[in-house]
Amino acid sequence: MTAAFDIAVVGAGPAGCTAALSAARAGGRVALLERGPYPGAKNVYGGVVYGRILDRILPGWTEEAPIQRWITRRSTMITSPQGSVSLDVRGNAWSEPPFNGAAAFRSEFDAWLAGQAVQAGAVLIPSTTAVGLIYDNGKVAGVQTDRPQGGVAAQVVIACDGVNSFLAKEAGLFKDFTAANLTLGVKEVLGFEKREIDRRFGLRGREGMDIEILGCTSGIPGGGFIYTNLDSISVGVVLSLEGLKESSLRPERVLAAMKEHPSIAPLVEGGELLEYSAHMIPEGGLDAMPDLAADGLLVAGDAAGMCLAAGLYLEGVNFAMAAGMAAGEVAARAAASGRTGRENLQEYTKILKSSFVLQDHRRFRKIPHLLMSDRMQGAYPGWAVDSAVEMFTVRNPEPKPGLRKIINQARIKNGLSRRQAVRDALAFIRGFG
Repeated sequence: MTAAFDIAVVGAGPAGCTAALSAARAGGRVALLERGPYPGAKNVYGGVVYGRILDRILPGWTEEAPIQRWITRRSTMITSPQGSVSLDVRGNAWSEPPFNGAAAFRSEFDAWLAGQAVQAGAVLIPSTTAVGLIYDNGKVAGVQTDRPQGGVAAQVVIACDGVNSFLAKEAGLFKDFTAANLTLGVKEVLGFEKREIDRRFGLRGREGMDIEILGCTSGIPGGGFIYTNLDSISVGVVLSLEGLKESSLRPERVLAAMKEHPSIAPLVEGGELLEYSAHMIPEGGLDAMPDLAADGLLVAGDAAGMCLAAGLYLEGVNFAMAAGMAAGEVAARAAASGRTGRENLQEYTKILKSSFVLQDHRRFRKIPHLLMSDRMQGAYPGWAVDSAVEMFTVRNPEPKPGLRKIINQARIKNGLSRRQAVRDALAFIRGFG
């Protein structure tokens, strides 16, 4: 058994690093365990870092963090085989501090964030896999590892060991862990000269673009994305595990098909393949989350299913960092008082309930299931694209049809009943209103 700590944080991703940072700042003796040779080595990521939590934890982070580009342009693209429709938003304020979002490589970002935790006093233990929990009279009292020294003793363990968390499962915190709440993300990083990226995406300087894509996954429930880095782009798809199994398609084939779409090909063609990766993502929302606290144990980040997949809002790192910060603070107080039972650690859940972390998840709890429906994946993209194409098609000398006729004909063409469309619209209004 290695030397005992007050808190053992398992996983040096955004949740684990902020947990270790906040716990160390609160005076706790903190071990930060990472199975990779360095933080970020095992992480796969295809998204945007939203930094308002960092404003509180690390003021001035925008000058220090290894950021590729600041996201100044956000586009939602709806595709069908016939074309696409996009809602494109460019915010001038997003290109100035405090910025809205940032594209970053997790291998760089996680390593930097872990370094902040180490500066605060946490002990980083890389190349170490937590293989189980240590118990003392029924209470979690540390983690077993694959190191020759054995386990790491701690008054509180914070499980940030990612989706499919073995520690949360061993503790019995998942009531119903099912593949229906998981997706598979596959990503390519394609290299380009910076000036070519700027030209293709209409960017300048450190400006960046985030494109979220619906209707691009070969009939499998899911979506696609493109993010600009400084001299590369990240392009990928996120696919329902159950849908992928039923389709018998390989995920790389689905990604290749998306890249061939006429609205996407001009953005991605000709890039040098620098990286291919795949990663499981928890997208079940609030209904799929485990209990967040047990005797001597807290769960945060992907291990707690905190990725928000609500269509217009696709976020994860900010939820992970906020949860990690709260977990670290609560764990440090509990360890200092010697009261680390579930009833004391439930303060963590109360904090998250009063913050955006669980409030947003509660508000959008029905949206992930609606977005994965066959209608949302096929019929609605077809309806939107067909309506837009017909709206702007000039058919002189025929008179222009009314918008109501155009929209109704496109709805019928795509097999949507008026009643179902109204029901779905009401569900969206309840979710987003």
